[in-house]
Amino acid sequence: MEEIETQSEAPTRSRTVTWTDPLASAQLGRQMSGLEYLKALLSGAIAPPPIAELMGMSLAEVEEGRIVFVVEPAEYHYNPIGSVHGGVAATLLDSAMGCAVQSVLPLKTAYTTLELKVNYLRPLTSSTGPVRCEGNIIHQGGRIATAEGRIVDAAGKLYAHGTTTCMLMRPQS
Repeated sequence: MEEIETQSEAPTRSRTVTWTDPLASAQLGRQMSGLEYLKALLSGAIAPPPIAELMGMSLAEVEEGRIVFVVEPAEYHYNPIGSVHGGVAATLLDSAMGCAVQSVLPLKTAYTTLELKVNYLRPLTSSTGPVRCEGNIIHQGGRIATAEGRIVDAAGKLYAHGTTTCMLMRPQS
């Protein structure tokens, strides 16, 4: 059996992630419509959730039924095979599509993802440059909403796309 060289001599890297209390932001969100909440996140009036800080992603555009997140794929997103982990694309798509659903919800209506479908077309790498993930509402019903999303680079090249189904939880009357 061949011995494998170790990387114990390789320089290490580090990244520090800080965030604010996510429950405080969630409490504020319960006092607003989905669109109001997302606009408050975009403006910085409400702190971003920890997942956004961890992944290095941020809201770039917010309108009713349409959301855009941006991220620059980096080495800290890498998996063991030398490219950005597919979970980064899945997280971007889940966030953008879920927030597209959230953007059409009235006060006191919540949602949760029931199903997420991701299609990976090409790998993201640290040399890809910034990517945008746009989520758009497809359908909003009484209990179910659906949305679609796309991840593209600065030139418009498509890296992944997906769909989601969300359950809506409306207040009891």
